Formats: sequence, C-alpha cells, structure tokens
Amino acid sequence: MNASAAFPKPTLRPYLAADLPLLFEIRLSAIEELTEEDYDEAQRRAWAELADDEEALGEALKKGLSLVGLVGGAPVGFIVLTEGGLISQLYVHPAVARTGVATALVDAIEKLAAARKLESLVVDASDTAKPLFDRRGYVAERRNTIALGDVWLGNTRMKKKLSP
Repeated sequence: MNASAAFPKPTLRPYLAADLPLLFEIRLSAIEELTEEDYDEAQRRAWAELADDEEALGEALKKGLSLVGLVGGAPVGFIVLTEGGLISQLYVHPAVARTGVATALVDAIEKLAAARKLESLVVDASDTAKPLFDRRGYVAERRNTIALGDVWLGNTRMKKKLSP
C-alpha cells in the first residue's frame, strides 16, 4: 500500500498572511530534509541560507497566485504561480512528502492557470521535484546552474502546454 492511500486528501485554500511563519518553516524543513538524496550538505545549507528570509517569502506569496495545502486544517505545503506562468515555489512539509499534497497543489494551479487562459506553465524544478513534474507532462527545456557563493545548485527548466 502506498503512503498516499492511507493519508487524508488535502484541502486547498488561498494564502493568508497569518500562514507566513508556518510556511516559512515548511520551506526550510523541506529544503533540509527532502533534498538529501539530490543535493549534498553544502548545497542544502546554501539553499537554506538563501531561503532564510521570511519577509521575501511573504512578498512572493502576496504577489503571486498562492495556494496552501492543508491536512486536518493545518497548512502542510504551498505553491506560488507568478505572472507569466512561472511556478516559483512548491514546498511540502517532510511529514507529508509523497502523500499527494504536492500533486494536489500543482493540479489546482494548472486548472487556475488554464482558466486564466495561460497557454503554458514553466518551473525551474529542483532535482527532488523533477520526477513530480515529469509525471505531470512537463518537458525539460534546459539545465540551470545557480551559484550561491562557492556552491552550485542545479535545477531543470520545465514547461507544460495547457489545454484550453
């Protein structure tokens, strides 16, 4: 039996300013715990240091189309869609990884984007998130490398055409 079969289906709602402290912690926990197989300790530390700005996260959540995934009424993940169809953030708490929360968030964003007449979505998927986007029909366009001090992080620009 897979983990998602025994796990309650997440509910979704728009981001609320009161969510920020918890979403900030979810993002840091996800970076630290869920990316171990794909990024070494120095890479994870550099990524976490870059993400360690609650105010910047709050601005991104306010500016974008931001949804929060909840299980039992508590936030467990979030996604942000920015103008131009870029999925700029997708994080879930390690306790709910691979239970369908990220899938529900991406599915909802795809439906909202299609309703807004966007022709496609793009994402710079981490190596950890890339399999999720592969399964959803996103196509790799290019490999990106981001310099964070003396550490390099890789991700993949992926694109999906949306049905009208």
